Amino acid sequence: MKKYMSLIPAIAALSLLFAVSCKKSGSSDGGNGGGEGTGNADTVRARNVLVWIDCRSNVYSSSGRFNDTSQIRKTLDTLKNVGVTGLVLDVKGSAGYTMYPSAYTTQYSSIGGISFTPNVDYVAFMVEEAHKRNFKVYASTVTFVEGDASRGMGTLYDNPTFKSNYESIVCDVNGNRVPITSTGRNGFVNPAQPAVQERALNIVKEIVTKYNVDGLILDYARYADAYADFSDFSKTKFIEFLKNKYNDNTASSMNFPGDIVSSWKNSSGTILPNTTGKYWQKWLLYRSGVIYDFFKKARGAVKAIKPNASFGVYVGAWYGTYYQVGVNWASQDYDPFADQSIRFDWAYPGYNETGYTEQLDILMTGNYYTQIMLSENSATANLKYHWWSIEGSINGIKYITKNKVPHYGSIDMGNLSWSSKAEITRAIKYIMANTSGGVMLFDLIHVYAPNTNLLKQPLWDAIADGIKK
Repeated sequence: MKKYMSLIPAIAALSLLFAVSCKKSGSSDGGNGGGEGTGNADTVRARNVLVWIDCRSNVYSSSGRFNDTSQIRKTLDTLKNVGVTGLVLDVKGSAGYTMYPSAYTTQYSSIGGISFTPNVDYVAFMVEEAHKRNFKVYASTVTFVEGDASRGMGTLYDNPTFKSNYESIVCDVNGNRVPITSTGRNGFVNPAQPAVQERALNIVKEIVTKYNVDGLILDYARYADAYADFSDFSKTKFIEFLKNKYNDNTASSMNFPGDIVSSWKNSSGTILPNTTGKYWQKWLLYRSGVIYDFFKKARGAVKAIKPNASFGVYVGAWYGTYYQVGVNWASQDYDPFADQSIRFDWAYPGYNETGYTEQLDILMTGNYYTQIMLSENSATANLKYHWWSIEGSINGIKYITKNKVPHYGSIDMGNLSWSSKAEITRAIKYIMANTSGGVMLFDLIHVYAPNTNLLKQPLWDAIADGIKK
């Protein structure tokens, strides 16, 4: 899963966000269609504590404990003792394979010579053991990735026809359209393809049907980045979009992709637009509409099978650049185009209609920063909304979601340069005191395997101290 990798392009855009995505604490909120007036009161504090269990790290690595059932039981007992209340269980990984026998894809058997306990259904075992300890269990699925590039493993590598038809086509820095795996990235697929959506929905329905999970979390339910997807299929669908929505009968003669992005740049290893064309903002609107429509289908699929199951998502907290991956996780009552308080120059009229907060029962955001309070940096001390600190991003999330969905702020315990365990504790305390849902801790392996976190220490006590009131 490796959510922290998404920080790389976001950090590269930091200087831009200071200019267009911050708000002075003394200015009025949400003028001309911005953020105030239609949301819920910020009063709920559920104080749930979820821990994410990445399958590749915890099951299929030399440091992982979750390939052995006795070690799993011991670790779950320790989680219970420190105050954790639920698990996010990674059941479909970036290879496109599942952690259980599936009718729609391959089941993981082993990675690097490491296997799970033979003749045991990992997901069924985890759900049963978790519920014995009164944990909630949310199954997560890496939605639109079907190939693990680091190992040459996955559906895209197994099935040449699937790869040819559905692999995401991206632009390189020279504007050439190439398959994403040729760039070294994981095998994202095109979310607009009906067959891709059908496959993802079938797996979602299969999970909810087979297992007594408390909810379903979509991960990587997005495009790869701003340079995707520039396939011929996307061109056709975009032209249809322009004709249907804007009566643009000249769209079929567009220069594709030059009328969307005319030149590209390499920004710290990420390919981003350098010069955009006349259709850029409408292209962003088209892509976010694709993702919104999928979320409506996915929610409906879950609720049709298990009405009381929660439907949720993990996204990065950096909303100011999340348009790059085709996602608008704000409320439809928040209009980034009309907001004069926080200026988003990429927004277009109607972008708010693609917001999917209202489709969710759970929103998990990766607040993956070591700066906790705005006051801790002179550059942010006078700001209220700032996507690059824990306090500032949580303020922004409340503002754009209108507090309409239980929000779990999340911290990365292993991949960030925390100065001490006390800082992790302080981050957990702040998130639990200021979010409606609680906190999500990424990832469990960083807690029990010191060699996988930068502090090189077990983190159990940091969690326990953070949970205490």
